Amino acid sequence: MPLRHALPSPSLALLLLLCVVSVPLQAATPAPPALMLARDLGTTPIDVPAYFVSEKLDGVRARWDGRALWTRGGHRIATPPGFVQRWPSTPMDGELWIGRGRFDVVSGIARSTRPDPAAWEAVRFMVFDLPAHPGTFAERVAAMRTLVERTAHPQLRMIEQTRVASRAALDARLAQIVAAGGEGLMLHHADARYGVGRSNALLKLKPHDDAEARVLAHVPGKGKYTGMLGALVVEHHDGRQFRIGTGFTDAQRADPPPVGSWVTYRYNGLTSTGLPRFARFMRIRDEMPP
Repeated sequence: MPLRHALPSPSLALLLLLCVVSVPLQAATPAPPALMLARDLGTTPIDVPAYFVSEKLDGVRARWDGRALWTRGGHRIATPPGFVQRWPSTPMDGELWIGRGRFDVVSGIARSTRPDPAAWEAVRFMVFDLPAHPGTFAERVAAMRTLVERTAHPQLRMIEQTRVASRAALDARLAQIVAAGGEGLMLHHADARYGVGRSNALLKLKPHDDAEARVLAHVPGKGKYTGMLGALVVEHHDGRQFRIGTGFTDAQRADPPPVGSWVTYRYNGLTSTGLPRFARFMRIRDEMPP
């Protein structure tokens, strides 16, 4: 066959070129940051003096990669330029935080794609680890203090890390934090190096349990809640279904978490059938844990 019959005509070649050019390029979805995650301490005996203790903040966990802030789910957080101005190139783990009991506010600020500088004025990035640092946590604590002091940025802070002498002192510290409106405590073993995933070297201590469940349906309210939400029918990730009927504000009952969304709830242990005891609503879960 002559070569001229093996080549497309000029019009066909142009059509093929247009088809190739018109195919949209798919932007790669960034992978979630590789984070160190805590295990529940509960009543497990530990060598308490071997740990650094800090408050468990009710904020939005974020990773600074040296150029931008990312959520634990891998979404870039839009911040005003001044919020991260002069921040170091060192990767940092931390919590975007406003204050105790202000999770809904800071979560809304962090989710906005159009950052409002006035709203971000109240936000602090509370650093609690340096994931790229090769040393022990005790060494990372010293490095964090130096890094934050040297940066001297008003919205870049370090979570206070202290040592306590005994389990009794630890429980007293927990009671003090909870009485002041805090969620609980974090314990990080002084000799531990940064490791990805759940770690026995990073523990959380709270006066209650919490978990996530998916909303299946809304139960109408009665009495003073007529025309509002009475309870949520939810499903745990293992298929167990139950109701959550407390913990809601009137505003949340008027505009309840939508069906299909995930919520975080608190509970006090499990019943004999394996369902959470005294389940009560905490908040809508915008991103599930890795």
